[in-house]
Amino acid sequence: ELIRQGEALKRTEQMVDKMDQDLKTSQRHINSIKSVWGGLVNYFKAKPPESKPEQNGAPEYYANSRQLKEAMTSSKEQESKYQESHPNLRKLDNSDNDFNKADLVSSVQRDAYPKNQQLRAYHQKIDNNLDEMSSGLSRLKSLALGLQTEIEEQDDMLDRLTKKVETLDVNIKNTDRKVRQL
Repeated sequence: ELIRQGEALKRTEQMVDKMDQDLKTSQRHINSIKSVWGGLVNYFKAKPPESKPEQNGAPEYYANSRQLKEAMTSSKEQESKYQESHPNLRKLDNSDNDFNKADLVSSVQRDAYPKNQQLRAYHQKIDNNLDEMSSGLSRLKSLALGLQTEIEEQDDMLDRLTKKVETLDVNIKNTDRKVRQL
């Protein structure tokens, strides 16, 4: 959604720039109509550079935040891994009480957990749950940092756009007043 909004802001900023360029052209024409000297000045004055035509109506917007893109990619990867391992999101093999105790004992050093088999299994299960929580929290953190960066960039873009629109509004009012005087 933020990337879509960024695209809309970028297109809006380009339209405001185009309007400003059109307004400058209209100022030149008003000066030509207003007096002979204005026409001569415009004739010898350098013409403003023309803007590049937009491709397919609007150019592509690329979020400047690599951090957000990387966070989204890693989040999707972690989400698929999480869905594969989550007991409610995958089909369980209930042949051995939700987990295979032999696999748990063999994958963990024996002296790191209590000697009681059930306590050892529960400790391992808690560790696995904490690992999943840690992974999920790191994913959320990277997404939050990416979103923060994107929001800051769009905030700067909004500030620029606001200044441009205010300047354009003043110029349009001045041009309208000049046209009415003609």
